[in-house]
Amino acid sequence: MKTAKQKMLAGDLYNALDPALVAERRRARDLCQQLNASPDAEEDLRRHLCIALFGKGGESVWMQPPFHCDYGSNIELGERVFFNFNCVVLDVCRVTIGDYSMFGPGVQILTPMHPLDAGLRRKEEYGQPITIGPDVWVGAGALILPGVSIGAGAVIGAGSVVTRDIPAGVLAAGNPCRVLRKIQDGERGHRP
Repeated sequence: MKTAKQKMLAGDLYNALDPALVAERRRARDLCQQLNASPDAEEDLRRHLCIALFGKGGESVWMQPPFHCDYGSNIELGERVFFNFNCVVLDVCRVTIGDYSMFGPGVQILTPMHPLDAGLRRKEEYGQPITIGPDVWVGAGALILPGVSIGAGAVIGAGSVVTRDIPAGVLAAGNPCRVLRKIQDGERGHRP
């Protein structure tokens, strides 16, 4: 029989109030609270906390607290990922982020989903993983919803709600987020 954590990571229905999951969330929240309260000059402390928090990539992540997540251990970061102020990652399923991807202030990456049936929703939830390729830029206040993949080098406009996959090398924006055009080599950019 699968544990609640195994069910959660597989995207199956699971009980979020399982004691082992509650303990893991507490651990992540304690680490986030320490990170968010740490002085900017305490780089070694912040690095130690990021290494303890993230499943992978804590040694090179660049972050402007506050930052919040559910578990942290389900977040796998490539080299030199950047999170600006007030980012939230709800990682009930795996969140994989490629090298040099950057997130503006207030970005939310959300893997949890809830059943439409109210009776079932009272007892269980599920999730879908999110994959973000390398060199992706996500503008301020964007929401990345469960099950989405964003291709390498894509740019997501501020305030976008990403409800479906975005291919590599494009500028995409809106609610729902849609591809506006291909990004040209050497392009400096302007508002979409």
